[in-house]
Amino acid sequence: MASPPDDSQRYRALRRMRLTAAGLLVAMLLADVAARLGEGRYPGLAYLRAFAEAAIVGGLADWFAVTALFRRPLGLPIPHTAIVPRKKDRIGDAVGNFVANNFLSPEVLLPKVRALDIAGRLSLWLGREGNARFAARRLTAAIPPLMAAMQDEPVRRMLRDAAADRLRGIAAAPLLSRILGILVAGGQHLALFDIGIKAGRDFIEVNQEQIHQAINEKSSWWVPEWVDSRLAKRIVGGLLETLNDMEAMDHPWRLQFQETVGRLIDTLAHAPETHDRAEAVKDEIIGHPEVQAYLESLWLETKRVLLADLASGDRIERALTGTLSGLSLHLKQDARLQEVVNSWAARAVLHLLVPNRQRLGAFMAGVVRNWDTGTLVGKMELQFGRDLQYIRINGTLVGGLVGLLVHALSAAFG
Repeated sequence: MASPPDDSQRYRALRRMRLTAAGLLVAMLLADVAARLGEGRYPGLAYLRAFAEAAIVGGLADWFAVTALFRRPLGLPIPHTAIVPRKKDRIGDAVGNFVANNFLSPEVLLPKVRALDIAGRLSLWLGREGNARFAARRLTAAIPPLMAAMQDEPVRRMLRDAAADRLRGIAAAPLLSRILGILVAGGQHLALFDIGIKAGRDFIEVNQEQIHQAINEKSSWWVPEWVDSRLAKRIVGGLLETLNDMEAMDHPWRLQFQETVGRLIDTLAHAPETHDRAEAVKDEIIGHPEVQAYLESLWLETKRVLLADLASGDRIERALTGTLSGLSLHLKQDARLQEVVNSWAARAVLHLLVPNRQRLGAFMAGVVRNWDTGTLVGKMELQFGRDLQYIRINGTLVGGLVGLLVHALSAAFG
């Protein structure tokens, strides 16, 4: 694909066309003079004179029209000339409104975005050798300066508030109900029950001496010590035996525990008063200073870990390269993923460009308004001046042909 011409190329092309148009006008002047001088000897030169005279008039008229767009012809204060400099602000507003309303409307942008097939292009580009690593390298290189440019305090507060709002938006009781339901479905609640049994047995075995001592201290003064000792042994043995019996799957207390958990799941899911209590506890936890401090620390900890990882090697770059390579393959094979990516692109256009199209139009108008007159005239002449010179050339030739036709008709019927 050929690259667009730069300003120097445009200027050379404009200069060539100006010289061509001016040269043609000079040629007509010379032809008119020659025809007038030789018409006495060669009457046929009258046709050349008629052509040249009309061509001069047409060429001068179109020169005036083209010149009047950008400046005053010959510097004369002729009304309705130097149109571009005098209407600079209106031109800027017109350009901005034209682009905003005709190029940035949903009706124009969305079909274009869909036709681009962003997902297919992205898959093709990432699939080419070295592109995924190139993109990963650029992304990882951008992380440190991006983080350095971000002020920690506002980001910390933003992430803290965002995390807290997200947590507050989660209904606590239904969530607990679902978690317990998952544990029950996997039998994990019984594992917790068995852990409680083991913890109770370990506690009793480790603290037998303290249990004996406590019983002895609480016993009446007249009860012999050996009685207290036997009683303590019987109590400890009975507790251990009970805990051992509770390991049986059909033990009443185990079955009662399962029923209690089931009722708790149902209560958490459906009882309004339980919802209110759970929300109150959740809000209290979220608002606790230590929890708030932890949420604030997430940004600094994430930043520290990420920068340290980037400084210690290319692990993140390699991981990101693999992710992008995998994305290329998935985009190529998964039509649903392609639709998702293309829908994201369409939504990005709708949410970013379309609502701000008037601002973009106003920005363009402001740029044109802030240009000085010489800059605006120079840019427009470079852009359109070459084509406008064809008007001068065509005016010269068409004028000449009209003059020739009029003279021929006059000679035939005069």
